[in-house]
This record gives sequence, structure tokens and C-alpha cells, in this order.
Amino acid sequence: MKRQAYQPILITDASRSQDDQLNSRQKRYVLMMGIRVACLVAGAILVGAKAPLLWLWLPLCGIGMVFIPWLAVLLANDRPPKEQHRLANKFHPRGHDEAPPKALPTEEHTHKVIDAEP
Repeated sequence: MKRQAYQPILITDASRSQDDQLNSRQKRYVLMMGIRVACLVAGAILVGAKAPLLWLWLPLCGIGMVFIPWLAVLLANDRPPKEQHRLANKFHPRGHDEAPPKALPTEEHTHKVIDAEP
């Protein structure tokens, strides 16, 4: 019987680490660029073999070679949104008519002062 690799259970709402996010974006980019290379090779093979329906397959390979790099760059630069508390003041700034937060109230009664001189 083969043992399965240990997979930790996620029990927190913490986001993935920056290195983990970067690693997954790099893998996705390389995969998409590999698909682009496959489109280029498939197009070259189809032209060399004078395949039937070349008028259909060649534009599909061309579209793949043009749009996949654009999409790969967009997805490689994509990252999770920023946390809400960091953006709170940027999208909901305090208006001019709103008063600033008030300081804590001071105590009204006087304190006993001890002086060294009589």
C-alpha cells in the first residue's frame, strides 16, 4: 500500500505567503508561455505538412501566439487584493464637515499638591 504525501490542513484565514504567491504566478506564466511555444510549433508543422483546413488552424495558432502572452503577463502580475483595514481611509476619507475625534475628557476636581517648602 502506497502512503499519500502529508497535506497540512488550513485552519486559519491567513493569506498565502508572498513567496508562495510569487511561485504560483511564475509557474502559471511558464505554463502559458509553453502553450504559446506549442502553438508556434503546431503552426510550423501544419504549414510544413500542408494539412487540410490550414486556413482554419493557422489563424487559431496565430491568435494563441498573440493573446496568450498578453494574458500571461496580466495573470502573472495579478495578486490578491489588499486588506480592508489598509484601504479604509483611502476610500472613505473623513469629510470637511465632520469633527475630528475628541480627546478623552479631563478630570474636573483638583489634586492635592505637596510642596517641600513650608
